[in-house]
Amino acid sequence: MPLLYSLTVDGWRFGVASDREQPGTAHFAWIDGPTPGYGFTVGHSGGKLPTAVEAEAEIRSFLRAVDPATGTL
Repeated sequence: MPLLYSLTVDGWRFGVASDREQPGTAHFAWIDGPTPGYGFTVGHSGGKLPTAVEAEAEIRSFLRAVDPATGTL
């Protein structure tokens, strides 16, 4: 999966990659999170990938849902 960009949100770094097999799907990897390799996937209709602003909102939503004790949902 090609890396589109990386973002730092609320002090945490995430890599955002596109999925060539699923147009409009972006995989978010929590680069410096407490659980190596952990992250999430977001799909948008019409093959549109999230902009950096949209990705930041998705990451903030993810971080609000993560259990701080385990680093997972």
